Amino acid sequence: MSVSASLVMSSLIGYLFGAIPVGYLLVKAKSGIDLRQFGSGRTGGTNAFRAGGLAVGVATSVFDVLKAACAVWSVQAIFGDTIAAKWLPWAAATAGVFSIVGHNWSAFIGWRGGAGTGPNVGWAGALWFPIVPIAIVTVVVVLLGIGIASIASLAMAAAVPISFLVLYVAGIKPFDSSVAYIVGGLISAGIIVWSLRPNLRRLIAGNERLVGPRARRNANNQSVTDQETAE
Repeated sequence: MSVSASLVMSSLIGYLFGAIPVGYLLVKAKSGIDLRQFGSGRTGGTNAFRAGGLAVGVATSVFDVLKAACAVWSVQAIFGDTIAAKWLPWAAATAGVFSIVGHNWSAFIGWRGGAGTGPNVGWAGALWFPIVPIAIVTVVVVLLGIGIASIASLAMAAAVPISFLVLYVAGIKPFDSSVAYIVGGLISAGIIVWSLRPNLRRLIAGNERLVGPRARRNANNQSVTDQETAE
C-alpha cells in the first residue's frame, strides 16, 4: 500500500473512532438530556459530569481516552507490515490527530463534540502509557486547586508534545527515530486551543466556569454573602 493511501486510511480510522459521541450517548441514556443543549454544549467528561453525575462523567472520560487509543492500535495493527517502518509513526500520529478532529466535530451529532482532551490523552497514551498517569495527576491537581477544566485541557495539550520531544531528545526508543509524534502533539495542541477559544475569552475576562471544590467554596461564600445582605 502506498504511503499516501495509508495516511488517508489512518485519518479515516482516527476520525471514525473519535466521532463516537460517548458523552452524548451516556447522558442521553441516563437522563434524556441532549448534552449539546446543556452547559457548555460539549460532549466531553466535564459537561457529562455536570449533566449526568460523577459516574457518567468518569465513564465518558475513560471511553474518550480509549476510543483514540483504539484508533492508534488499529492503525498499527493494519499497517505494521504493509508500509515502511519509518512511515508507521506518521500513520499512528495521523490517526491520533484525527481522533481529536472526530471527537470535536462528530458527523454523528451534527458536527458537534468536545474539546479534545480525552482523545489527546488516549492517542498519546497508546504510544507511551506514562502520559495517562501524567494526565490524571494534572487534571486532579488543576481541578482541586484552580477548579477550571479548560486550564487542565490546556496543560495536557502542552504536555503531549513536550513529552514526545523529551523522549526524542533523550534517545528513548522508538521515539528517537521520528519527529512524527512531536508534530502530531503540536497539531493536536493547536486543535484543542482552537476549540477552547470561548473558554480562553472567559479566562481573560475572569468569568470562566468553575468546577470541583472551588466551585462549591464559591457557592457557599455567595450563599453566606446573600444571607448577610438579607439580614
